Amino acid sequence: MLAILFTILIVHISGYTSQSQPPHTYVAQIPCPEGFERIEQDSKSFGAWLRLVKLNTNDNLVHLYDGSLKGNQQAQYAILTFDVGKQDLQQCADAVMRLRTEYLWANKRYSDIHFKFTNGFDANYLKYRNGNRIQVNGNKVNWVPGSADTSYNCLRKYLNMVFAYAGTWSLNKELMAVKNPADVQPGDVFIEARQPYGHAVMVMDVAKAPDGRICILLAQSYMPAQEIHILRNPIYSAVSPWFVVDTSTELITPEWTFKWEHLKRFP
Repeated sequence: MLAILFTILIVHISGYTSQSQPPHTYVAQIPCPEGFERIEQDSKSFGAWLRLVKLNTNDNLVHLYDGSLKGNQQAQYAILTFDVGKQDLQQCADAVMRLRTEYLWANKRYSDIHFKFTNGFDANYLKYRNGNRIQVNGNKVNWVPGSADTSYNCLRKYLNMVFAYAGTWSLNKELMAVKNPADVQPGDVFIEARQPYGHAVMVMDVAKAPDGRICILLAQSYMPAQEIHILRNPIYSAVSPWFVVDTSTELITPEWTFKWEHLKRFP
């Protein structure tokens, strides 16, 4: 009996439950539900890049920005290896912007990296990279002279500025609506902009069955800022961590419920 209790305790502490899958190295290694296959993606597309995002194989515990553990350890299936930073900045919409930026950076598409602050200021990374810096004074934002810096560390500083002054409200305005959920693609975003808070999750992958059914893989950060993680399906464990597209009901994720009309896409 003691041996059984000890085993249960170790499983609980490690963050793995009876529903956990063996560790995977990349998103692409997460198996599809039976009968589904991943949709084709161009090798240079955002979707193809998302499939190669690395997963943490050390443990399955979500950490907050200060190193402490997230209170809810039941939402995640796997954890992405991107750092969360040391400040309470990289929350839900920020994680979406982080993934989009990492893809563009990896493909040297620097001019495509730009996000608007809540007040409408256009935070252009290429301008930041070329030596300009962003100065915020209340609701007034200006560019001021600085030093050119092409390093990844500079990119992270730029992102921290974006995370501090942009969010679901501003990102929602920048994205385009996807009218038909059946057209969902990897890299799309479910986003609901509320005041004072909203939420956003990234579509990491899409798979399809011969009968036309579609399922999606989702990732999020949340509040406080925390490691980006692949979500479990809290309703249908048989297909978890995938979510079947069913417009007759809402999209219920572990910590938010979306409507299918919340599906959007980067221009």
